[in-house]
Amino acid sequence: MTVLDKLPERARVAIIRLRSLGDCVLTTPAIALLKEARPDLEIGVVVEDRFAEVFAGNPAIAQIIEPTWQALRRWKPALCVNLHGGTRSQVMTALSGARWRAGFAHHSTTLAYNIRIPRAQRILGVHRRVHTAEHLASAFFALGVPIKAVPRAQLFARETPLSDKHAVLHPFASAPEKQWAAERFTEVARYLQLWNITPVFLAGPNDDTAPFAPHAVLKGSLEQVKGVLANAALFIGNDSGPAHMAAAFGVPSLVLFSTSDAAIWGPWQTESEVIVTRDGIDKVSVSRVIAALERLLTFTEAHA
Repeated sequence: MTVLDKLPERARVAIIRLRSLGDCVLTTPAIALLKEARPDLEIGVVVEDRFAEVFAGNPAIAQIIEPTWQALRRWKPALCVNLHGGTRSQVMTALSGARWRAGFAHHSTTLAYNIRIPRAQRILGVHRRVHTAEHLASAFFALGVPIKAVPRAQLFARETPLSDKHAVLHPFASAPEKQWAAERFTEVARYLQLWNITPVFLAGPNDDTAPFAPHAVLKGSLEQVKGVLANAALFIGNDSGPAHMAAAFGVPSLVLFSTSDAAIWGPWQTESEVIVTRDGIDKVSVSRVIAALERLLTFTEAHA
């Protein structure tokens, strides 16, 4: 009998997923699978405030829980699943009050767990690198969710403010070596205009948007970003959280990779072009990106 079988009717399940943006987005397929297997469960997500909007509006989620052990304990989960693995989340898991406390056996410490989940390859019966969406879903397969194809991530937008055909460009990244040159993004934007597609640049509150001033720039909340991405025609960007958000909405995506593994972090379950370079992202030419975008446009027009 699995843990899922042992959970009483309408039991509460807490999922600790503190950060980051991409990880939060890629947790949503696992949540969908859990809810499909046990529709009666009340699922709560423990997440930092800055990423809570990823889970907002998701009908599978009953509660977004403040990221403190006290708030988690007050919610009284029967099962607590730690998908984060860091020290803070370990403490929260240990003090959650949950009868069942689960986490991956490869986490740096597992003292908080009375259920230790093996690696995804063992659960899935494969000998390849697994995508992060598969890795996170495998935790719930180990707990009793029937093994099946992992669906697309799920985001829910409250509004879609742009009605014209637009492409979303995200020219920023968490590290300089993952960031394609700003002037090359602006050159791509000019091509998009020739194709009658309006370029819209995404930026964080501290990002320098001066190079993109001639174009529309959104420095908004995650709620606003979801709205702009929800009906975009294309996404073009560096390997980063917004790329996963675009894939969640099924937006045809072109993503540039340098240091990260595209097999693990590539766009999940959407039509995509991935450009991988080990020689430095500055070696990627505009013509290579344009050729990839043309392939994406040809695909989308053929399947419209």
